[in-house]
Amino acid sequence: MIIKARKVPLIILILLALLRRLPKNHDKRSQITKELARRQAGYQGEESLDYYLCRLPEKDYMIFHDLNLPFGKYNCQNDTILLTPKLALILETKNMTGTLKFDLENEQFFQTIDGNDKGYTDPIAQAEMHKACIQEFLSKYNFPPVPVDYLVVISNPYAVISYNGNNSEVKKRVCKSHNLLKKIDMFEKMYTNEFLTEKELRKLCKLLVKKNTPPTIHVLERCGIKRSELRTGPHCPSCDYLPIVRKKRKWYCPSCNTFANDALDRALLDYFLLFDSKITNHEFRAFAHITSVDAAGRHLRSAGLTSSGEKKNRSYSPDTIPW
Repeated sequence: MIIKARKVPLIILILLALLRRLPKNHDKRSQITKELARRQAGYQGEESLDYYLCRLPEKDYMIFHDLNLPFGKYNCQNDTILLTPKLALILETKNMTGTLKFDLENEQFFQTIDGNDKGYTDPIAQAEMHKACIQEFLSKYNFPPVPVDYLVVISNPYAVISYNGNNSEVKKRVCKSHNLLKKIDMFEKMYTNEFLTEKELRKLCKLLVKKNTPPTIHVLERCGIKRSELRTGPHCPSCDYLPIVRKKRKWYCPSCNTFANDALDRALLDYFLLFDSKITNHEFRAFAHITSVDAAGRHLRSAGLTSSGEKKNRSYSPDTIPW
């Protein structure tokens, strides 16, 4: 049973909005494009596991996708967690091509393409940290000590896995996607005792969802991009041209000759993704190229946002992002 469904990660939505509004000749555009491609590949790798996960007995497995849990001062982002009365199994997914070398002696991880090595964060170390996070969570909220284990799943079918050093415990926790169900079956045979009652399992599922805390992402600050460098105005949902213009009481794109019905909502979403979780009438008018105070106010009031403050100090914010 899927308890927390997978959604497009917030960072991907932010990067897409940033590329829409970054000038074509901006010197950071290539860097952001590469990051977006890497993030999208990772997400596609996670999605590809659904083909196998849907074959698990629905009543036996509680599935959580993209679960962010507090861990000390930081958040711990888990790609996928499978929860049963006997086990919490973390799936750390990597969608990478080339030869992927696990240096077990030095705890390093390399990707080799055309003879060139590139180092990445060791997914085994990542999974171990996620394991510690789940164990701490269980202890903090007084749940029985459910065994926590992990699998590093290489989702790209063309990748080659290589090892340097001998560590059978690590090797059995790495697999390609097509072996995922066999590996899960291996863990079922390893952990046979039930630690959670049905009631405790339901309580834990609810608490994990409740404590899910998506991280705050400051992409502009991290990339050194000023707010003033981004283009404003509603954009075309068909070709991403901006700013589109008001014509015959609709928003018209002069680039592809189409009309957009939700142009203002899309502009609002970009604002929330890139700048702030709240917006005033004045900020909305400036960003969306609206001249009328009343028209801007009407749209903000009808957009399903929560308002706070009075008169000129009133601001509007979404309950969740993406909104």
